[in-house]
Amino acid sequence: MTKERGNVTQTKRAPFNADHVGSFLRPERIKDARYQKERGKISAVELRNIEDEEIRKLVEKQKQAGLISITDGDLRRSWWHFDFLEGLAGVEGYEPEEGIQFSGVQTKAYSVRVVDRVDFHNHPMIEDYKFLHSVVGDEHVPKFTIPSPNMLFFRGDINPEIYADEETLLSDLTQAYQKAIKAFYDEGCRYLQMDDTSWAAFFSEEGLNKIKERGQDPDRLRDLFVQAVNQSIAERPEDMVITMHICRGNFRSTYSASGGYEAISETLFNELKVDGLFLEFDDERSGGLEPLQHVKRKDLKIVLGLITSKFPELENKERIKNQLEEAAGYVSKDQLCLSPQCGFASTEEGNNVTEEEQWAKIRHVVEIAEEVWGTR
Repeated sequence: MTKERGNVTQTKRAPFNADHVGSFLRPERIKDARYQKERGKISAVELRNIEDEEIRKLVEKQKQAGLISITDGDLRRSWWHFDFLEGLAGVEGYEPEEGIQFSGVQTKAYSVRVVDRVDFHNHPMIEDYKFLHSVVGDEHVPKFTIPSPNMLFFRGDINPEIYADEETLLSDLTQAYQKAIKAFYDEGCRYLQMDDTSWAAFFSEEGLNKIKERGQDPDRLRDLFVQAVNQSIAERPEDMVITMHICRGNFRSTYSASGGYEAISETLFNELKVDGLFLEFDDERSGGLEPLQHVKRKDLKIVLGLITSKFPELENKERIKNQLEEAAGYVSKDQLCLSPQCGFASTEEGNNVTEEEQWAKIRHVVEIAEEVWGTR
C-alpha cells in the first residue's frame, strides 16, 4: 500500500528507505523524574505520566524530522536489553561486581540472571507498546524494539540447577519469545525489531577467543544463536515485519567490539529468517561493504548504518551516496535502506551529542534517502 506525502510516495512496508534504530536521548525532565522516583519523592504513576508526556513530544519530533517509523525512544528504559529481559518470568535484575567494559569506559554494574524457568506473561512492555500505538496515528508506523533472545544466552547469568543444558533453556526461551511476539501483534504491532550485540563476538579473533575463554565452542554457539532467533519468530504472522539490529556496542559514544561481517556473513544474511538487518558501517571498525556479496535472499532488506549516532559531525552526502551505490553493486537497490548505525541512547546516559545534533542526524538520513530513492 502506498500513500502520497507531498511529492514523496511512501511505501508502508518496513523497514523504510529512511529508518532508525530506535533510541533517543532522554529528556532532562525524565532523568530528573526518575531520580525523584528513586528517592520516593514522586510516585510510579507520576513518573509514568511524565514519561507519557515526553513520549508524545518525541513522537511529534520524529514525524517533523520526516520519519515514517516511530518509536518511544526507549524513554521508559534504563538499558536497551536488561529492562525487557528482567520483565520475563524467571529472570531478575541484580548488581554484579563490575559493569560491561567498553572502549575506555565501563557501564554501571547491572545485569540479569535466571532464577526460575523462563516464560512470558504480564510483561510491562505490552502496556508501553499500547501507549505508543495509541499516539502514533494512522499516517506512521509504530516500531517497537526488544533484545534478541541471544542476549539472555550471552549476558544472562544462567543457574545450572534450573537449566543444566542449553537445549532446555533454548526451548523455554523461544517459547517465551513466541508468546511475546503474539502479545505485541495482538496489540497492533506490525514492526518489531530485535537488537543483538552477541554476533559481534564472531567478528574478530579477540571475540572468538573470549567465547572460548567462557568454555563455549564458537560453532556450537553460532548454531544456538541461529536456532534461538529462528524458532522465536517462526510463528509470526505474515503481515508482521521483524528486523534485527546487529550492534558492536553503544555506550557514551564508545564501542565494545570491532571487526567486519565477513567471518559470519553467510549465517547472518542467509540463515537468519528475519525480514531485515540493520548493519553498522559507520567507521573503519566495521570493515567494508564487500560481505554484502554473500546476500542471497531477494526478500531481505539491508539497512545500512552509514550515519554515526556517536558523534555530531554530519557525514558528507556525496560520500554516503557513493557508499550506497557501492552497496547496490552487491545487493539490489530496492533491498537497501539507510539509517544511523545505532540509537542515540542505548542506555539512559546517552551518547555525546546534543538533542539538536541528534535531530540533525535524523534529518540527514531522511534527506539522503529522498535524494537517492525518491522516497522515505
